[in-house]
Amino acid sequence: MSNEHLDQMQESQAGRCEAWSTVLLGLLVVALMLVPLRVVQLQCWPDAALARAAGRTESTAAAMARRGDVLDRRGRVLATSTLGWRVFVDPAGTDDPGLIGAHLAGTVGLDAGEVDRKLSRRLDSRFVPVSDVLADAQVDGLRQNPIRGVGLEPRPIRHYPNGMAGGSLIGLVGFDHTGLAGIEHRQQRRLEGRSGTITAVRDTRRRTLWVHPTAVDAPTDGDDIRLSIDLAIQNMAEERLAAAVRELGAAGGRLVIVDPATGELLAVADMLADDHPDRSSDRRLDRNRCATDPYEPGSTFKPFIWAAALEAGVVREQEVLPTPSDRPHRTSRGRRIRDAHYEGPSTFRRVLVRSLNSGMAIVAERLSEDAVRTLVARLGFGRSTGCGLPGETGGIVTPESRWSHYTQTSVAMGHEISVTTLQLSRAFCAFARDGTVPDLTLLARSDGAPLVQQRIFKPETVTAARSAMREVMLEGTGRRVQSGLYSMFGKSGTAQLPIAEGGGYHEDRYISSFIAAAPVEDPALVVLCVIDDPDRSKGRWYGSSTAGPVVRDLVEQALPYLGVAPDLERDPT
Repeated sequence: MSNEHLDQMQESQAGRCEAWSTVLLGLLVVALMLVPLRVVQLQCWPDAALARAAGRTESTAAAMARRGDVLDRRGRVLATSTLGWRVFVDPAGTDDPGLIGAHLAGTVGLDAGEVDRKLSRRLDSRFVPVSDVLADAQVDGLRQNPIRGVGLEPRPIRHYPNGMAGGSLIGLVGFDHTGLAGIEHRQQRRLEGRSGTITAVRDTRRRTLWVHPTAVDAPTDGDDIRLSIDLAIQNMAEERLAAAVRELGAAGGRLVIVDPATGELLAVADMLADDHPDRSSDRRLDRNRCATDPYEPGSTFKPFIWAAALEAGVVREQEVLPTPSDRPHRTSRGRRIRDAHYEGPSTFRRVLVRSLNSGMAIVAERLSEDAVRTLVARLGFGRSTGCGLPGETGGIVTPESRWSHYTQTSVAMGHEISVTTLQLSRAFCAFARDGTVPDLTLLARSDGAPLVQQRIFKPETVTAARSAMREVMLEGTGRRVQSGLYSMFGKSGTAQLPIAEGGGYHEDRYISSFIAAAPVEDPALVVLCVIDDPDRSKGRWYGSSTAGPVVRDLVEQALPYLGVAPDLERDPT
């Protein structure tokens, strides 16, 4: 083979090698370009099988907002939240899901069978809660003996540091931390706050690789709610009311204490007998009857009509009225009006002091029906007070279309009208102030918060009514419950209990009540107590003998606590 031919063969072979090298290099370049594209495709658009096997590369977790506290007027905590923990399982992260129940039973004390049942229904999930909130010892046990695929999830827990104090008033929350009753329900939006989120990039073992600052939506904690309630006074009210309900064999009792200067509710107590059919297993779920259940106020309503008649000029305080001596009074239309005790002709002042139904009916006929209806409306009866208690009702007032002579004379005695304890307490503030009534509030008034008030009576009318009700405490139905420390003015009431079905009234069952303010010259408290259906076999059913002692005792307890000095000298005997 000639050298020339050999050179041609070598050139041809070198050309082929160069061509193949170029092709292979091109293929290598293309392959290297396809790798990152494939990575992007696998990251962003993986097929279903791969996605299930690898899991998500990003995960979003909720960032819990802290529920606001409920505080009393002095900042004492009535309800607060802390973190607790519950167990969850990631079935894909366990060595054997079938053994998780046994492991948790030994480590935490959970029911193995219940854990297995919960897991068996959700084996394809990455998060299966298997317990309620754990005790601290259980949490410590799991942290000291970790189990693969098992974790602890934080859960908010609501605490009520003062137990059942103000139970139906404060209410409670459910497992999801949503208010179910009371203030917890009424103020849900303010208390709950707004939860946030955190989005993180994770590896296949769910470990966090990166959290971008823009992927954090911080939570907003709920607002703290400061109530007007004073915890100490609330406890006084509940303890004294509960003792009265037990002592009297009553179906229940209601009690409201108001600061008449501001309209702030210092205590709102509602007690049911242990065997009452309306009582819940958890008292926090009971409706608060001070707001929801109206009742006929009886003679505690008389001061309002008495003052209105005096102010309208249809009667003078010392005018002698023809009240009967020994038989029921008959109105101009023949209605019979009975008195508990017949005392003969009496002054208008004595009509209130001795609580004479006949005298109230006589004066009611002198007032126009429109005047009485207007008074009832201006005092706030027939509509809710808007104080902030959930479920509040407006009571029952006979509409104008059905208002009759019977209604006119009945309302003057506190019958044919139903009120709530909140409404009556607010209206009575007119006598504890200068004739104006404030709006009631369950929330503490902040500095500078406007005090909305409405004038009902002139100051001179209030002075006369207050003086007459002071005499009630000295010579009338309240003489046996007058405090030895503080001067009081007030009124008792004893109304027959209405029959639930069929109408009419029980002859020997009553709703007994007493309302008073103290001290007389500068009232710091209005206290109203209602005793539901006291057992007559106990020998006490009138408002002065059932609810009266409760009101007196609370005046003597609460006023010293508030720093109000006694205005009466204690009898040395």
